[in-house]
Amino acid sequence: MSVDFVARMLGMIVFAILGARLGVVTAVPLGLPELATGFIFALVGVLFGLIITPWITVRPIRSISRSISLMPMEVLFTTLLGALLGLVVALLLAYPFAQLEEPWGNILPPAISLVLLYLMTTIFHARSREVWTFLNEWLNIGSKQLATVGNQSEYQFLLDTSVLIDGRIVDIARTGFLTGTLVVPRFVISELHRVADSSDTQRRNRGRRGLTKLNELQRDPIIAFKIVEDDIEEEAEVDDKLIALGMKLDCPILTIDYPMNQVARAQGVTVLNINALANAVRSAYIPGETFALRVLQEGKEQNQGVGYLEDGTMVIVENGKQFMDRTIYVEVTKLINKEAGRIIFAKPAEART
Repeated sequence: MSVDFVARMLGMIVFAILGARLGVVTAVPLGLPELATGFIFALVGVLFGLIITPWITVRPIRSISRSISLMPMEVLFTTLLGALLGLVVALLLAYPFAQLEEPWGNILPPAISLVLLYLMTTIFHARSREVWTFLNEWLNIGSKQLATVGNQSEYQFLLDTSVLIDGRIVDIARTGFLTGTLVVPRFVISELHRVADSSDTQRRNRGRRGLTKLNELQRDPIIAFKIVEDDIEEEAEVDDKLIALGMKLDCPILTIDYPMNQVARAQGVTVLNINALANAVRSAYIPGETFALRVLQEGKEQNQGVGYLEDGTMVIVENGKQFMDRTIYVEVTKLINKEAGRIIFAKPAEART
C-alpha cells in the first residue's frame, strides 16, 4: 500500500466530513434541505480529497526531502545558519513591535518573523559561496576549499542532463582519469526532476536513472563532486544556461548531446563527449586483420550478416548470412568512425572459417 494511496483515503474522509458540515451550515440560509445538501457537499469533499490530498501533503514533503538529500552539506549548513540568524533578528524586533496598539501589536511580530526567516534563508542559500568566503577570511572558520569553490575552473567539469541519464560518467569518474571536480548546476537537477515526473513512462524512467546516478556521484567518497547554485537567469533553456555557465566559469562541459556539442563549440566552450571517449577506447582493427565473431542476425543488404564486439561495435559481414548463429573468423575490409559510433565491415576469412 503506497503512501499516496493512504493520503488519498485519509483526505477523502476528512474532506467528506468538512464538506458535509459545510453543506449543513449553508443549507439553512439558502432554504435547502439539510440532509440532501450535506450529502452533496460530502460527495464533493470526497472527490476533492481524493484528488488534491497528495498534492498538499505527501508530495511537498517528498519534494523537500529530495531537495535536502541532494543539497551539498556546506549549502545546507549556510541555509540553516541563515534561518537561525533570521529568527534571532526577528526575536529582537518582536518586543518593540508587540508594544504597538492592536491590531498591529498582534500582527507585526509574527509577520516580521516570517519575512526575515524567508529573506535570510534565501540569501544564505543563494550566496553560500560568499558566506563561506566571509567565514574563512574574516572569522577563520571553515576550509579554504569551501571558500574557493568555483575559483579553479580548470579543474572542473560541468555535467549536463544527458550525461547523467546515460550513467557512464560514474564508472569513468571512478577510474580516476578525470582529475578535477564534477559540477552539476541546480538547474540541471531541476530539469532531471521534471523528466522524472513526466507522464511518459520511458521519459520518467530516464529521469529517475539520472537522479540515481546523481546520488551515486554525490555519495561516492573517491569522486570529487559538488552542486552549484549558479544560474543564468537571462537564458530560458537548460542547454543555453549550461553553455553560458561554461563560458562564465571557463570550464568544459561533459555531454553526449550532439546538437549541444556543436552549439557549445561554436561559442568557444570546450566540450568532452562521452561517446567520443567510448569510441576512442574501443578495440582498434585495421583492414586485413582477422578476429573471431559470432554472426547474430541478418543485415540490411542481401546476404549480409551482423555481429557485435564485446564493446558493442557493430560488425557487418559480407556474405555472412550463411553463417547465422555460428562463430567464424572474419577479415576487416573497411572501418567507419563517427561520433555516434563505429562500424566495421568485414568478410569471412576463407582460410579460417
